[in-house]
Amino acid sequence: MTARVFIDGEAGTTGLQIRERLAMRRDIELLSIPEDSRKDPAARKDYLNKADVAILCLPDAAAKESVALIENDTTRVIDASSAHRVADGWAYGFAEMDADQADIIAAAMRVANPGCWPQGLIAAVRPLIAGGLLSAEFPATVNGISGYSGGGKGMIADYDAKGASANMFAPYALGFNHKHLPEMTEYGLLDNVPLFTPAVGNYYKGMLTVVPLNLARLDKVPTGEQIHAALADHFAAAPGGFVDVAPLDGLERSDDLDPQALNDTNRLRLHVFANDARAQAAIIAVYDNLGKGASGAAVQNLNLMLGVDQTTSLAA
Repeated sequence: MTARVFIDGEAGTTGLQIRERLAMRRDIELLSIPEDSRKDPAARKDYLNKADVAILCLPDAAAKESVALIENDTTRVIDASSAHRVADGWAYGFAEMDADQADIIAAAMRVANPGCWPQGLIAAVRPLIAGGLLSAEFPATVNGISGYSGGGKGMIADYDAKGASANMFAPYALGFNHKHLPEMTEYGLLDNVPLFTPAVGNYYKGMLTVVPLNLARLDKVPTGEQIHAALADHFAAAPGGFVDVAPLDGLERSDDLDPQALNDTNRLRLHVFANDARAQAAIIAVYDNLGKGASGAAVQNLNLMLGVDQTTSLAA
């Protein structure tokens, strides 16, 4: 049976990427609202209510408005905004987060697509807390760099206009109140809000997150091998997904630690580095902020909701 899919906000960066991934699917009928009706609530309401699945690629307020326009009990929703990521009744759309998360998404009526930045932190610390290597009280820190496409049309236009003169490494959210913090805390299993210092680079897409672990004050200090094994075991229990853990190597540097290394895939790869004598470690995640960080995750969630292989239309 062909599923009717409506992308509300298909002209935005994420919407365009989702549409491109779905364009050749024979099991999907893409519903497309006329351009002059995209801001007409009545027209959007009609499309939302006749869709089997609506994918919302909108600002938070508009996403909430779209959900309110759905009057039936059949339209399922994937929301790519941050409006519903910690809301009751919404499944969190990080399919590899736990062994049963893909099944939860598959059965859900409402799925909140995860933010790009939180996935690196969640993938790094959730398995360690769940496995007892860290406590929920651990003072987590995360930093990293993303391509400027993560900032949407405005930032893309700004960087394109500046070209080579644009800032090569631009830290932001320096008021420490980023909108991703609630989902980082909730799904990272943390008792306290993490210290998050993101940056934008002068390149289009791809991201790298670093979670440093200063372990010396723990009552029982895990080794690098134990951290690596906990991550590997956790994601091995979620078969069919896109998260993998690189071999544990005692490297000082690696060409694999390139934020653009996994662009145009839906892969998220974790790297573990440790100095057991100093009781220090770092977990580094590499992924495409427009792939696993946004549109790729949305298509993966759509596949699960439609009951097809979750890798369909997605490059590994």
